[in-house]
Amino acid sequence: QVHVVESGGGLVQPGGSLRLSCAASGSGFSIYSADWYRQAPGKERELVARITSRGATNYADSVTGRFTISRDNAKNTVYLQMNNLKPEDTALYSCYVLVDTWGVIDDYWGQGTLVTVSS
Repeated sequence: QVHVVESGGGLVQPGGSLRLSCAASGSGFSIYSADWYRQAPGKERELVARITSRGATNYADSVTGRFTISRDNAKNTVYLQMNNLKPEDTALYSCYVLVDTWGVIDDYWGQGTLVTVSS
């Protein structure tokens, strides 16, 4: 069993920065790929960023150039660096990971971390 926990959310002013972390804990596994999703009040969940098993990255158009997804394989942790934040970035940010446990792929969601961008 793998446990996924996000952290790093909070209140920030427009133009500010935050770094979100997604830490996976357990034993005998490695993160295969990971996505950051967000869901704003009254809106559907949207994919924000993805990092593949080979380290390739993809971003939603709305965050390209402002957000950066990265991973630390030794720590089984994925990060989302968010710069130049805008009020429309306010949302619950959740991490979705595929983990590889001896060749078996399973998926897990974290509970999310709230990001509020407001002056």
